[in-house]
Amino acid sequence: MNRNRSLLRAMLLAACSALSATGYAADPYAVRLLMDKRDEWQSIRQSDPSLTVDLNKAKLEDADLKDANLMNVSLIRAELSGANLNRAKLQQSNLAMAFIKKADLKDADLSGASLAKANLKNSFMKGASFRMANLQDVNLRWAVLEDADLSGANLSGSVLFEANLQNANLKGASFKGATFLALADLSGALVSNNTITPSGERATGSWASIHKARFFRETDMTSPVYPVQAEPAFLPRPSTKNHLHADKSAPPATPKPQELLVEDVASWNEMRSNNPGMPVDLKAEKLEDVELKGVNLQRASMAGADFEDANLDDAIMEGGDFSAANFQKADMKGAKLNNAKLQKANFDRTFLKKANLSGADLTKANLYGAILTGANLRGANLTGASLFDADLEDADLSGAVLRDATMMDTNLNNAVITAETVLPSGKKATADWAVQRGAIFSKP
Repeated sequence: MNRNRSLLRAMLLAACSALSATGYAADPYAVRLLMDKRDEWQSIRQSDPSLTVDLNKAKLEDADLKDANLMNVSLIRAELSGANLNRAKLQQSNLAMAFIKKADLKDADLSGASLAKANLKNSFMKGASFRMANLQDVNLRWAVLEDADLSGANLSGSVLFEANLQNANLKGASFKGATFLALADLSGALVSNNTITPSGERATGSWASIHKARFFRETDMTSPVYPVQAEPAFLPRPSTKNHLHADKSAPPATPKPQELLVEDVASWNEMRSNNPGMPVDLKAEKLEDVELKGVNLQRASMAGADFEDANLDDAIMEGGDFSAANFQKADMKGAKLNNAKLQKANFDRTFLKKANLSGADLTKANLYGAILTGANLRGANLTGASLFDADLEDADLSGAVLRDATMMDTNLNNAVITAETVLPSGKKATADWAVQRGAIFSKP
C-alpha cells in the first residue's frame, strides 16, 4: 500500500518537473522579453506582426508597458491591474476575462480587440480607440473613456455605472442589455441611428438629447461582425549558435511536454480505477502550473495543496478534502467538486465555468473575481465566502447558503435563486431580492 502511494506521489511530482511550457499559460520567455528587453520584444513583434503571442494569464500587475507593441497578443485572463498601457498598441489582441482595474490606457489602440468579460473598473482610457472591439459583458464601473473611439464596438451587457463617456464616439456601438447607462456621463458623446440602446432599439435624437449627447444621422448599417482572434503560440527561442541573440537565461524547450503529462494523468487515473479503495494523502502538495485535465482526485486528502495556475478542467474531485487549498487562477471548467471540503480555499480569479459545486462546503472561501457562469451550487455552503466581483451568471444557487457572504459587484444575471436560498443577511431569499439583481426566482 505504501509503495503504491509513493508511486502515485512520484507521478505527480514528475508531472510538475516535466512541464516547462504549455499552451494554456503565458510563454515565460515572451514575458521576460516584454518586461526586461523591450527593444528586443519590439523588434520581434515588428518582424512578425501576425504571430499571436501567448501571454495568457500573464502576471503583469503594475507593469510599465507604455508604447508596447501588443498587437495580436493573447492576454486571456491576464493580470494587468495598475499597469501603464498608455499609447500601447493592442489591435486585434485578446483580453477576454483580463483584470485591468485602475490601469492607464490613455491613447491606447485596442481596435478590433476582444475584451469580453474583462474587468476595466476605474481604468483611465481617455482618447483610447476601441473601434470595432468586442466589449461584451465588460465591467466599466467608474472608467474614464472621455474622447474615446467606441464606434462599432460591442458593449452589450456591459456595466457602465458612473462611467465617463464625455465626447466619446459611440456611432454604431451596441449597448444592448447594458446596465447603469443612465448613470454614465454621455455629455457631448456622438450617437447615431446605428447606436443600439440597452433596450435593443436604435438611438434617436430624443434619446441622445436625454443623455446630453450629440445625434448624427447616417446610413442604416447591419450589425458588424467582430474578428475572431487566432490561437496563441510561443515565441521561437533564439539559436544559441548565434552569439548575437543567445540568451542563457532562456529555459530549454522541452519536446512535446503535453504528451508526457497526458500519459501521466492517464496512468494515474488507471491506477485509481484499479485501486478504488486506495487512500490518496497529498496534503500541502505543490502542483502549480501542472497539466491535470481530467485527473481523478475523488475523495483525495489534499488540504493546503497548491494548484495555482494548474489545468484542472473536467477534474473529478468529488468528496475530496481541499480545505485551505490554493486554486488561484486555475482552469477548472466542468470540474466535479460536489460534496468537497473547500473551507477557506482560495479561488481567486479561478475559471469554474459549469463546475459542479453542489453540496460543497465553501465556508469562508475566497472567490474574488471567480468565473462561475453556469456552475452548479445547489445546496452549497458559502457562509462568510467572498464573492466580490465574481461572475455567477446562469449559476444554480438553489438552496445555497450565502450567510455573511460578501457580494459586492457580484454578477447574478439569470442565476437561479429559490426560497430555500439563504441570503447574506441570514434570511430566506425572496422574488424581489432576486429580480433586483437580475436573477431568476424559481418556485418549488
